[in-house]
Amino acid sequence: MRQRNSARLLVINPSQQVLLFHFQHKGDALDGQSHWATPGGGLEPGESFEAAAARELFEETGLNVAAVGASVAERSFPMMLPSGETVLSVERYFVVHTDSERLSREGWTANEVRVMAEHKWWSVAELRETRETVWPEHLIKMLESA
Repeated sequence: MRQRNSARLLVINPSQQVLLFHFQHKGDALDGQSHWATPGGGLEPGESFEAAAARELFEETGLNVAAVGASVAERSFPMMLPSGETVLSVERYFVVHTDSERLSREGWTANEVRVMAEHKWWSVAELRETRETVWPEHLIKMLESA
């Protein structure tokens, strides 16, 4: 099984809410699946997790940071991609605090435009109460230690 390394971001606003995107799959191998997840994505060849985190943050939100700090969490699990390929996903999480909740979609790929339906800033209380699928599964614990 191929390993897919990715950098994910816990983007936190001044109200201590975390940014999540709502993914809704249609017409791919994950057709009908819906979940909320942090911004982030796969590393490009030769790219570090930290560089990928800063790049993905800018591409998916328009927020620009010179660098991200150390990774605050990591998880590995088998994951099916929209293409149907199953990979070993290795994710590292980075915390970014922002004063702006204004986001830009200008850097989105065609696939992101197709599957990322909306975004929302979530409080820990909302995450505890929701019946929606939210990834990563230990997000609240990550936020409480961030």
